[in-house]
Amino acid sequence: MRGKSRSDKIRIIPLIVCVAIPLLIGGITSVLMPNMKVVYEGLVKPAFAPPAMIFPIIWTILYILMGIALYKVYILKYEGIDTSSAIFVFGIQLLLNFLWTFIFFGFRLYGLAFIELIILILFVILTIKRFYEKAGTKAAVLLLPYLIWLIYAGALNFYVWMLNEM
Repeated sequence: MRGKSRSDKIRIIPLIVCVAIPLLIGGITSVLMPNMKVVYEGLVKPAFAPPAMIFPIIWTILYILMGIALYKVYILKYEGIDTSSAIFVFGIQLLLNFLWTFIFFGFRLYGLAFIELIILILFVILTIKRFYEKAGTKAAVLLLPYLIWLIYAGALNFYVWMLNEM
């Protein structure tokens, strides 16, 4: 049995901060785009589109998982491991996540939102790869539900684009 490393110790403040970052980003989008539900409900959607009430629940769970994954990478700094590239890529994908909301709901540019979402998915895959390389399986697996949801959201975004702009 291996001894406990310093990264096995739960560091409450970094954990709270790491979980708070994605939750705050999601919260800011909700505040800046309060009409998301109205826009969504006004769209022609495919049969597999979920009701609007599902999105805040799913995103809250995903943001918490993203924050825990970030924490698992971040705390490696206490062992002298450079995780800056992994955290940088995480930041880029979080920024892309943030921007998608404005492109889709604010500007209602569904085709551009779809293209941006494809780029977001690629950055999430890169983040998963970097998190795996730095922190191992647990940090990477925590991001898999997010990736799966984004792929589903990509299909939904594509159909919304086709049904509403074409």
